[in-house]
Amino acid sequence: MDKNAKIYVAGHRGMVGGAISRNLKKQGYQNLIERTSSELDLRNQLAVNDFFDRERPDYVFLAAAKVGGIVANNTYRAEFLYDNLIMEANIIHAAHVNGIKKLMFLGSSCIYPKLAPQPLKEEYLLTGLLEPTNEPYAIAKIAGIKLCEAYRDQYGANFISVMPTNLYGIGDNYHPQNSHVLPALIRRFHEARENKLPEVTIWGTGKPLREFLYADDLAEACIFLMENYDGRELVNVGTGEDLAIADLAVLIKDIVGYEGEITFDTSKPDGTPRKLMDVSKLHRLGWKHHTSLRQGIEQAYTDFVNAEMVAER
Repeated sequence: MDKNAKIYVAGHRGMVGGAISRNLKKQGYQNLIERTSSELDLRNQLAVNDFFDRERPDYVFLAAAKVGGIVANNTYRAEFLYDNLIMEANIIHAAHVNGIKKLMFLGSSCIYPKLAPQPLKEEYLLTGLLEPTNEPYAIAKIAGIKLCEAYRDQYGANFISVMPTNLYGIGDNYHPQNSHVLPALIRRFHEARENKLPEVTIWGTGKPLREFLYADDLAEACIFLMENYDGRELVNVGTGEDLAIADLAVLIKDIVGYEGEITFDTSKPDGTPRKLMDVSKLHRLGWKHHTSLRQGIEQAYTDFVNAEMVAER
């Protein structure tokens, strides 16, 4: 990408889009197009078409999405399917109509079957049943991958797809019910420390294994792939390392400085037993993550505390 190229980051107010925008600017890309959801409703096809016709971006990072943890996914099933389907369809089609040079679609590791062999290889897509609690979101993301493939196959569009593992970082969602597991634990341990609670209860058994990638590392990988990868097949983006939720809880407890006990509510669902990405393809292309889990959580916790201080003013 030329440093003066016009780049549209869809979803720049979210954790992932924000990290991509930050890293693009850090690398010298200054001609960025950013719109908030109030300025541009990506579910409105006419508005999206008018935006692309007017702005004519060269490159698009499609990071806009309705996201959340197990509770949010399982509660708002219609919105998670509809909103994500319509947003990605509008953007991908408008990108094609306006002849942009390249588009990157960001999916999620939940696209893979619940009981797929580990680690998850790119070719495991559509080889089995999905995890029921986040099936609508996964189906929407799979549709986005297939849309990119279809526009490439039929029209020769240079649309690529990347599948990040579980993400966390600056600007994460710390909502008590709707957040993902890592930010939810940060909030829970922080509030337990502040309120001097004797214990923190965690959903499930603590046995499921999860992989976590710092969002700014993902952003670097996305920019690297936008500049170096033009393949039809999706690319996994992760660390290639995982740990049990129970061990994650102990790590966050230590970083936050909470001294109480950890208990597990086994009446609550665990979700997928394991979700470890096979990132050998990404490594062969020449990119590896560099932020350790402890370093990333420390930075995320600092961001969370700063946001809490601002909210209290």
